Amino acid sequence: MIRALLLALTVLLMGATVELAAPVAVTADQTIRTADQPLADPALEARARALMREIRCVVCQSQSIDESDADIAANLRNIVREQIAAGKSEGEIRDYLTARYGDFVLLKPPFNRSTLVLWLSPFVLALIALGAGFVTLRRSRSNAGAKTPRDLSGAERERLKQLLVEDSDGSRP
Repeated sequence: MIRALLLALTVLLMGATVELAAPVAVTADQTIRTADQPLADPALEARARALMREIRCVVCQSQSIDESDADIAANLRNIVREQIAAGKSEGEIRDYLTARYGDFVLLKPPFNRSTLVLWLSPFVLALIALGAGFVTLRRSRSNAGAKTPRDLSGAERERLKQLLVEDSDGSRP
């Protein structure tokens, strides 16, 4: 009985899965423009392209939106162009993009409290490396200048001979 119920449940679930996997017509969101629409004025387009080289693609992360082929990069390029055409300054556009995506969207993030670790960590790591190198160098110099074992004095040689004779005779406890 339980096997029959499990089999029926499995068949029903498989049928639902097949129905869910059926092709569905998907339409693109028309509010997102992914085709580049360059500005007609070459001076404004040059300003826009210079700014685009300073903005990071949020998908690629290692490229600017000027270099990236991602759809979001094309959308951001169009936003930059629209805002430049509207007469906004580069600073206002940067502020708009950082308000939406954070300081991460800038290829050269500003020096502030939230990016303090980002800016200072290379210097801290360099100081740690220099300190470790200095300590290693001092240790190697101090070990190289360490005293070599000195020769035994006459009294010490006699005492050593006496101990060796006693040890070979077996007279030691």
